[in-house]
Amino acid sequence: MRSVVSKHAGAAALGVMADLVWGEPPLRPHPVSAFGAVMTRVEQAIYRPRRAAGVLHAAVGVALGTAAGAVVRSTALATYISVAQRALREAGLQVAEALEGDDLAGARRLLPALVGREARHLDRTEVARAVVESLAENTVDAVVAPALWGALCGAPGALGYRAVNTLDSCVGHRSERYVDYGWASARLDDVANFVPARLTAALVAAVRPRAAVAVWRAVRHDAPAHPSPNAGVVEAAFAAALGLRLGGVNTYGTRTELRPQLGRGRSPEVADIAAASLLCRDVTGALVALLLTLAALA
Repeated sequence: MRSVVSKHAGAAALGVMADLVWGEPPLRPHPVSAFGAVMTRVEQAIYRPRRAAGVLHAAVGVALGTAAGAVVRSTALATYISVAQRALREAGLQVAEALEGDDLAGARRLLPALVGREARHLDRTEVARAVVESLAENTVDAVVAPALWGALCGAPGALGYRAVNTLDSCVGHRSERYVDYGWASARLDDVANFVPARLTAALVAAVRPRAAVAVWRAVRHDAPAHPSPNAGVVEAAFAAALGLRLGGVNTYGTRTELRPQLGRGRSPEVADIAAASLLCRDVTGALVALLLTLAALA
């Protein structure tokens, strides 16, 4: 078992490094987008406002993802397809560039690529907060989790995880349509991200050792108040490492949520987007080092 995990870990590290160098693969349509389109068709065919229908939706999606991994076979390729660290950081920095050029309207237009919240009325500080929080949460979703599942389960693990996370993005959010239908996808995503979120927080502390105590305190004391068992952990870790205070009022369509305070620092500024992007990059580097270390144990 140890040698299998070590073998997959090395291949997963190669997939992450490929994304660092080349960014997302030049495939059209992108496999994740194609999967989302297929699952939209599945939803159209089986939708009922019932949890049972949502369980079937989730089962079909996970089966497709893991089957695709079995076909691909290469853990390195599957991980490369599943991670999106470079695209994530570039999207965040594009928003920062717009804000630095006093183009608040442009920054608001770019924000939906990162977050699902309503952006039309956000000021500069709230846009910066949204980007920092997205960079934090997606460091788990788009980097650590797919690589970790690839290291543990090979190509089916990487693409199976990407299927789970995509399902949650499509139907796992809270709305009248998906309150029951999306329940299974949302809970499955919570389970799949539980360990990766906490590993990400540990990596944040490792790459920002001077803030390690603050990171530990924020994760322990602030994160439990967050409605997500995983997003709160990594957002609290990023907040403490960057000396920020995250959380506040978020609007999603007609729904407004008050997110708890995470961290004990100041409100985010435009420059903090670059700092959060750098932290994401450093966490990715630490993850690669960890995976290569596991591979060396084979």
